[in-house]
Amino acid sequence: MNRSILIVICDFLLLSLLTFSTDINHMAGKNSRPPTSLEVVTNPAVNPGADLAAAMKLALQDERKSQSELQRQLESVQRAASNQRAENLQLQQQYSTAQTNLANLNEQLKDTSLLSQQQLAAKAAEASREAELADSLRLQLAELAHSKELEESRQQQLANELKLAEVEKNAAAQQAALMRQEVDVERAENTKLAAGFQSLATNSAALTAEIRENTALAPNTIFSDFVSNRVAAAIVGERTSFFTMDTSRDKQTETILVSDGTNIFAVCHVEATPLKLWDPGVDWDKLTGTLSFGAAQAPIHSLSFDSQDPRVVMIPVSAEAARQLGCKIYRLSDDPYKFQNAVLVGADEGYYGECSFQIDLNTPQYVRLDRSLLKGLFGQFNPSRGDFVFSCTGELLGIMVNNTYCLTLRDFAPAATFAFDQNLASTGGTLARLYDYVFQMPSQLQ
Repeated sequence: MNRSILIVICDFLLLSLLTFSTDINHMAGKNSRPPTSLEVVTNPAVNPGADLAAAMKLALQDERKSQSELQRQLESVQRAASNQRAENLQLQQQYSTAQTNLANLNEQLKDTSLLSQQQLAAKAAEASREAELADSLRLQLAELAHSKELEESRQQQLANELKLAEVEKNAAAQQAALMRQEVDVERAENTKLAAGFQSLATNSAALTAEIRENTALAPNTIFSDFVSNRVAAAIVGERTSFFTMDTSRDKQTETILVSDGTNIFAVCHVEATPLKLWDPGVDWDKLTGTLSFGAAQAPIHSLSFDSQDPRVVMIPVSAEAARQLGCKIYRLSDDPYKFQNAVLVGADEGYYGECSFQIDLNTPQYVRLDRSLLKGLFGQFNPSRGDFVFSCTGELLGIMVNNTYCLTLRDFAPAATFAFDQNLASTGGTLARLYDYVFQMPSQLQ
């Protein structure tokens, strides 16, 4: 509460008390009579009447004095009452003014109280927010202190670990130095051992290759490998006669892919193709063909005749076409005379067997089949031209050019080549020339 309002209220209460006290005193003085003093004089009784008169006179005088005193008191009381009424009026005016002021002060007090309550509520809300902020800051400070303690502990732990790591590092460095020395010694020894092992491995690889090259395979193994990797060759020759008759021919045969280390080609006898070595030769208009292995196929782009014996036909195959076909590529034999015997496989008849082949000094490029030493034959064995001859290690030795002699293949060396899918204008002359070459061979080779 405001201090000025309290002072006004206290003044008002004090004036009220004074007013009420004055009214009570006035009422008491108005109802009470002044005391009358009675004096008794004892005289000797001389004259009773005179004494009575004297007594009456004295009583009258006393009464008059009393009345005068009462009159004075009455006037005094009236004056006091008049003054009191004036004072009461003034006090009533002051009281009314005080009441008005008090009402105004109450209104101001209510407004001030309401404003104070709103301010107090705002202050309370602000104090609550400040308290929450203080609590949050206190928690953050506690967490920060805890984190600081953890960080200091972690730093101390890391420092200890660093010291331990330094100790371990020094120990490891010393151990590494010792191990380096041991490694140098072992490296020197290993170098010597590696050289020995390399020499041994080289010798072992060479020995393995030598053993493999000198180990004969069973005829069954060679024939089974042939059956699993043979390629079907289909060749079509197109031409027309003088009477515009279609005299086209097509031939199919089984062959294998062979490599001389540089070239890849398929081999077969010329009789397995539409072509024929003869004089006069036949002019062909066009040649087409494909090689097939399972579902894979590759087109034939050309056909070549071997320079040693034109009866052996070689079909060039690119590396991409060989990968596309996916069959085995045989190697030509480096030493066809290593074994006395060889394995003969029929290209189309399905027979095979182990045979003895002999060297004929008159025909150094050929080996001769010794029919008196045929053994281990399977199927209706009847060696004929076009049969494949394998060495006992599974390499291709050559192709039978007739029923007795086998041409040993050395490399891809064509004497003439016919391009497929092109116009062939002079095939007849080439075939006649190749026929003359064969016709001039020794009779046993023809």
